[in-house]
Amino acid sequence: MKLYYAPGACSLAPHIVACEAGIDLDLCRVDLRSKQTEEGGSFLEVNPKGYVPALRFDDGEVLTEGPAVMQFLADLKPDSGLAPPAGSRARYELQAWLNYLSTEVHKSFLPLFWNGSEEEKRTALERLNERFTYIESQLSGEYLLDGNFTAADAYLFTVTNWLDRLHIDTEGWPRLRALQERVGQRPAVMEALRAEGLLPGQSE
Repeated sequence: MKLYYAPGACSLAPHIVACEAGIDLDLCRVDLRSKQTEEGGSFLEVNPKGYVPALRFDDGEVLTEGPAVMQFLADLKPDSGLAPPAGSRARYELQAWLNYLSTEVHKSFLPLFWNGSEEEKRTALERLNERFTYIESQLSGEYLLDGNFTAADAYLFTVTNWLDRLHIDTEGWPRLRALQERVGQRPAVMEALRAEGLLPGQSE
């Protein structure tokens, strides 16, 4: 399988899931502005939506949308605990977090990354403050779901990294900061960061 990614983008989350599960993926870097892959082809031929992640199977079929890709990879290795069993209440809790992170958090960053107007940026910052304050209020253990590291934590780690990238103050969210540090120290997470050139001292 091949994962199309952009360093530090939302595709980092399924990359982390794959590393945690011990799944070997071929990686293909994508320039999100030009829509070109490092192999020289048009990414739009892989994913007409134009954004990462995209997971290409050996038969040529492609799966898109981060939450779907993460759950697919996690289900390949159910013993990893990255996704609770299908049909369980915990699985729906995972899906609730993945949906919240995708629709309420991830999308709120767009004006800050893609040249939004000043009003759009101000609204985005207000929305992100509300969303991360809510997440902070829900963090009672080491991870989002009953102390077990799951795909939701990989996603939360990815979007929380964007706060630092944008120099947004996170002092008011100590539990979130602690989770971020905890996840960042996991060997599989460091493996994914290293592969994308995101560890300190690396250049993309």
